[in-house]
Amino acid sequence: MKQTMLDEVGGEESLNKLVNDFYDLMETMPEGAEIKKLHARGHGLDHVRLEQFNFLSGFLGGRRYYEEKFGHMNVKQMHAHVPISEQDAEDWLTCMDAALDKNDLRGPEIDKLRAIFRRIALLLVNDLPAWGMPARMAQGSSST
Repeated sequence: MKQTMLDEVGGEESLNKLVNDFYDLMETMPEGAEIKKLHARGHGLDHVRLEQFNFLSGFLGGRRYYEEKFGHMNVKQMHAHVPISEQDAEDWLTCMDAALDKNDLRGPEIDKLRAIFRRIALLLVNDLPAWGMPARMAQGSSST
């Protein structure tokens, strides 16, 4: 049986710990301040802790709880209403890197996961003008 990325992080129990550590760090690290504000405009951190676990479980090759609940796994659709700047994406990545480190998740597979998280975080950058933020200028490379 092929090992999934969920197996690499230690299964559902370890994923749940990772997600909770991530949000605990986000609530205490300076890099998490703006992201906390974005979540406060929505359903709040308790909601997002659960849905982050639900999404990541399926995303990492486990049970697709998020899709079972919402009918899709489209991260762009999930975040379309949220103004996400490049700095927000970098801050999210900083908090996730700290959570991965806190959970002693290291090695080539985790490095691949970090790279995947980076691509997705940068893909979500939108700086929605409706939120009073400047529209992003098109950037040359689509390889991010």
